[in-house]
Amino acid sequence: MKWENRVTSLLHIKYPIIQGGLAYLAYSELAAAVSNAGGLGQITAMSLDTPDQLREEIRKVRELTDRPFGVNYAIGQHGRPFEHMLDVAIQERIPVITMTGGNPAPIFEQLKGVDVKKLVLVAARRQAEKAEELGADAVMVVGQEGGGHLGKHDTGTMVLVPQVVDSVSIPVIASGGIADGRGLMAAMSLGAEGIEMGTRFIATQECVHASDVYKKRLVKGTENDTVVIKRTLGAPARAIANEWTNKILELESKYGNYEAVKDYISGQANQKYIYDGAENEGFAWAGQVMGRIKDIPTVDELFKRIIEEAELIRKSWS
Repeated sequence: MKWENRVTSLLHIKYPIIQGGLAYLAYSELAAAVSNAGGLGQITAMSLDTPDQLREEIRKVRELTDRPFGVNYAIGQHGRPFEHMLDVAIQERIPVITMTGGNPAPIFEQLKGVDVKKLVLVAARRQAEKAEELGADAVMVVGQEGGGHLGKHDTGTMVLVPQVVDSVSIPVIASGGIADGRGLMAAMSLGAEGIEMGTRFIATQECVHASDVYKKRLVKGTENDTVVIKRTLGAPARAIANEWTNKILELESKYGNYEAVKDYISGQANQKYIYDGAENEGFAWAGQVMGRIKDIPTVDELFKRIIEEAELIRKSWS
């Protein structure tokens, strides 16, 4: 099966599979492994404290792979400045920049004249159209099944992807609820030219920063073991349901403002679970696709499995 399309050509990758930004988890080991397997790996910039730390991660990736990779900028983190972090990616001649959360216009402004591919994660048709107007080379479209931050309208991947495909001329990459070859082929059938996966890549051996507790929870969990928090803040996001998220929902229901929940939704609370494995002392992002995760393979094994399954499906259609 030939995998060449606008996404693979744009990003210079073998397979149209992109690793999500994954706050506090997307670092050099995982990014390099995904790129080496034929996809596009990414580093999460805004989870790092300083430009020097980002530069170090970029250089680590280049020690581990000679293939393209990207840097992700989560720009909706309560107004935290990103300009100095973006300068690092520009100086290091990163080939791909992806943007999630918030208004991407300032990033496009800073990238004017820079030879870099620009991808924007969107959760609505209008957002995709706006990204194209700004100059995005492709959009990644996340349905409500996804983990982490989502759209405000609970639109599923099966509906949202073809909506966006019909609304923009640039390539569309599907995200949310995808973990295997079936998901890849379903996305392509909807008109997408690639997929982005987040939760599935956490449960891999090269996601070394994720605790064993976190990974095993993803394996043992079902599609019913997640919950959407932060709705009252206008920033809905899907996490593993636990005592901590119950408390967040209780505070949201009672107060409905950021001040009431800020300590519970902080990066420190996130790291308490994902790094330390303290399941009821913090929270962890996960999509409904955790119900489809049954093991913790290497990234290379995962890619081989996805492509083999996709190609078998394609043959069955003949």
